[in-house]
Amino acid sequence: MATNARIKLSGSTDGRPIEVATNSSAGTTIHTGPSVNDDYDEIWLWACNHNTAAETLTLEWGGTTATDDHLKAVIQPNETVLVAPGWVLKGNSSTALIVKAFSTTANKVSIIGHVNRIDAA
Repeated sequence: MATNARIKLSGSTDGRPIEVATNSSAGTTIHTGPSVNDDYDEIWLWACNHNTAAETLTLEWGGTTATDDHLKAVIQPNETVLVAPGWVLKGNSSTALIVKAFSTTANKVSIIGHVNRIDAA
């Protein structure tokens, strides 16, 4: 029988926002996916732009080198937007997949969210 648990982002301290501290790939670690093959992480992320100019946020979803792993969103000044509406990472026992992020300007965007971990076993 599958179980479901809501957990904090692994890159967060006590559930607090994570500052995107870099403006290049491989970005700031937001969350490390499960290491059990039968587990899935449903990831919900909101990003807030603290800058006075628009910021382009790039999420590196599971990898940092393939263009297909880069998901982009433009966030206007003083705006908080949903950037990952429950996207999934599947568990991988050999190498857990990681979500990282970078933005146009370092230290101007923060990310908050949660994970619904689903144990399908």
